[in-house]
Amino acid sequence: MGIERAIQESIENKKKVETKQWIQELLQTNQLVGDLYSINYENAKVIIHDTFRHNVGGIPSLSFLIASRLDPNNCDDIDYKDEDTSFILLRVMDSTTLPQDIDAERIRVETAQRVSGDASKNYDDNSTMDYRTKNLLSFAGIQSRIIGTFYLDDNIANPEGSLQLRFGSDISNYYPNRGLKVYKPNGKALEKIINYIDPYTDLASIEKYGSDNKVKIGNVRYASTNRRFQNIDNVPVYIYPADLLSQKTALFGMTRTGKSNTTKIIAKSVFELRKNQNKPLRIGQVIFDPNGEYANENIQDNNSALKNIWKMLHGVQKENEVVTYGITKHPNDPDRKMMLLNFYLDENLSIGKEIINTILATDTSKYISNFVQVNFDKPSDYDSNHSAKTRYDRKVLAYRAILAKAGFPISNGVSVYTKGLFNNDLLKTMENSHSDNATEYIQAAKVFKMEQPSLIQLAIAFESLNKFIVENKEYKDFETDYIKKSKSGNSWADDDLKKTLGIFERQNGTRQIGKAIPQHSADTSSDYADDIYRDLVTGKLVIVDQSCGEPDLNKSSAYRIITKIFKNNQQEFINGNEHIPEILVYIEEAHNILPAGNDLDMSDMWVRTAKEGAKYRIGMVYATQEVSSIQKNILKNTSNWFISHLNNTDETRELCKYYDFADFEPSIRRAQDKGFLRVKTLSNLFVIPVQIDKFDLHKNFNT
Repeated sequence: MGIERAIQESIENKKKVETKQWIQELLQTNQLVGDLYSINYENAKVIIHDTFRHNVGGIPSLSFLIASRLDPNNCDDIDYKDEDTSFILLRVMDSTTLPQDIDAERIRVETAQRVSGDASKNYDDNSTMDYRTKNLLSFAGIQSRIIGTFYLDDNIANPEGSLQLRFGSDISNYYPNRGLKVYKPNGKALEKIINYIDPYTDLASIEKYGSDNKVKIGNVRYASTNRRFQNIDNVPVYIYPADLLSQKTALFGMTRTGKSNTTKIIAKSVFELRKNQNKPLRIGQVIFDPNGEYANENIQDNNSALKNIWKMLHGVQKENEVVTYGITKHPNDPDRKMMLLNFYLDENLSIGKEIINTILATDTSKYISNFVQVNFDKPSDYDSNHSAKTRYDRKVLAYRAILAKAGFPISNGVSVYTKGLFNNDLLKTMENSHSDNATEYIQAAKVFKMEQPSLIQLAIAFESLNKFIVENKEYKDFETDYIKKSKSGNSWADDDLKKTLGIFERQNGTRQIGKAIPQHSADTSSDYADDIYRDLVTGKLVIVDQSCGEPDLNKSSAYRIITKIFKNNQQEFINGNEHIPEILVYIEEAHNILPAGNDLDMSDMWVRTAKEGAKYRIGMVYATQEVSSIQKNILKNTSNWFISHLNNTDETRELCKYYDFADFEPSIRRAQDKGFLRVKTLSNLFVIPVQIDKFDLHKNFNT
């Protein structure tokens, strides 16, 4: 028993020493600012004298304060389990009134009146105001919001191990008539506070990713008026790149306020996970780059393009780490892969049609809507059912003719056969037509009888066939007779064929389809979405340069890529694969790609990725100028927030719905400083104001 008691006393003494160390680390005696005199569960009021305010370099709005009953100079015998062994974290919001403020203001006014007009005197000079009065008038009240409570607890992995700092996002109790001293943390104390991570979160990260690596993104910055040399602006702020994986991350702010720079910092932090010695993580990242600023060197970034990030690693080849894609070639990027598709090939029919559907999605014309409904998935009984095969092949032939008329360059490998696709009685009916358009129908029948006509010839013929079906009584007579003779009772022209041919009804039809031509190449056979997914699975950084693409094309190609990523990872999940690829998707100018804020289409792939992506190991980083432009379900599923300047209350009001950004609303609207962000990540339990570091690969090479 004596040995056990001695061991227990040793453990208790050790924890008392650790408790003292924590107290003295967080409560800096030279940073004492005042006393907490009023408190409830949400807010606290602090009285501060100008002397202490001056000693700590001022107290900016939104700065952090710590309130505690502990005395860092007398804490040798403190029990960490006591209620008083805690530290209340406060955020300065504004001034508040003291009971004597009315009299104090009257005295200031009267004294100021006595020195009015004398530039050599201020109303608080010793010759104007006596010491006792000046001392009393130097007290002021500060209104602060309670962010939470730091306290000490046993080690979660080993109860006999070192004490751990814990944080709760509230206070569990308060005493209205017990004084608390208030400190303004800086230096190491502030660094410990703002970079706090819950031990359980830290342990889970290590178990899942083999590391709890953190990456510096900038330094603490409380205000636009950033007074240096107060031991605050050099306090580093870190993020845990693992917070971004399988999560949604938002970057909001006006143009030229640092969103793109922040994107580069984030992408770099994730890229660096492959340098982890314990468990290297190769995370696939794809960036949709509408302005070409990530794929190309530019003066704005001192030619420090993100695509050159592979140079940070020693002994690697660029093609194994970074790959760029684009619709057009670039003279300074000879290795760029072309993001094109051969719309004519059998294996690309459905893919190409999906691209066209995306481009036509906003056109509500009936004939366009009908065309969009047609799909080119091969029937399951294609090889065993002659009728199904004939109808499908006929529909495909008509579709290829439409592509040709729309101006899609025709590849040499496309087979064009008409044999068996057109009913002999139909062709005879067209040849014997007595209508006003008889010459046109006769010529069309002649083309359909050819074994290998050109697609241009077929386009003209199909246009005539559509007119014959829609307008001619002779076709209706043929159809009636055909149905009588048919075993199935089906008409010769099924709905899919009619909807396909319907595109010829308007001259604008094929012109609309022609908008997809920039995504077509007659010389390629692979699907770029498949290529990109393979690159991501191997952990590469993929940059899709969309700077030369039309908005509709950019949107459709991005939609195809995210669909490929989502469905492939979803299939891995369904198959029970434990090693689903971790993929992070970056969307610049997100308002051009993501569904609008008032769009409630839950079937949209972007919305599904936002809601279900975590399950399939897909993370999303989206950047835009407008919070309100993003679909509500995406915002509600966002875990990481990086907010720079927004210039209107419509956007800040929307932002105030999330976390404690309401505290920062006035600052976000006023402060236009580039790179001044308010950051909330999955691991950080409260918003941190940060001056983001400038992305500079050249600097990184030397560190």
